[in-house]
Amino acid sequence: MSDKFEIEQVDAVTPPPKARVEDAREGFERKKDYLAGFLAQKPQPLSGGEPGGEVYEAIIAALKDIYDPEIPVNIYDLGLIYGVEVTDDGHAAVTMTLTTPHCPVAESMPAEVELRVGSVPGVGHAEVNLVWDPPWDPQKMTDDAKLELGML
Repeated sequence: MSDKFEIEQVDAVTPPPKARVEDAREGFERKKDYLAGFLAQKPQPLSGGEPGGEVYEAIIAALKDIYDPEIPVNIYDLGLIYGVEVTDDGHAAVTMTLTTPHCPVAESMPAEVELRVGSVPGVGHAEVNLVWDPPWDPQKMTDDAKLELGML
């Protein structure tokens, strides 16, 4: 084995030919776009009882009209509403809590919620389930409520 290097000196190198679009089209086959069918689909119509549905959103709007008597924020933004379920036959079930079990409106607030939700068009029967677990805490409030109360 030899430790000898040979050096070749050249004056110029011929540049490779420039790429042409016409050259690229030869033998090119467009691949199937797998998203085409997905993107062409129309969204499934919402039933009224799921989030984004007409009845569900009307119930949320009704809940936002109910204010806590001690705190100037509606009960939805306050985080007192844990869930809203609406069946196809118009049965609405609202799961909610209160800020404390000793809240002065503990007896009247669930009845008011039931009355307001029951008056929403499309709701045949309203039911309110008052729960204490998990307990309410200020972290359940929306940013709008925190801003209103000066907590942001």
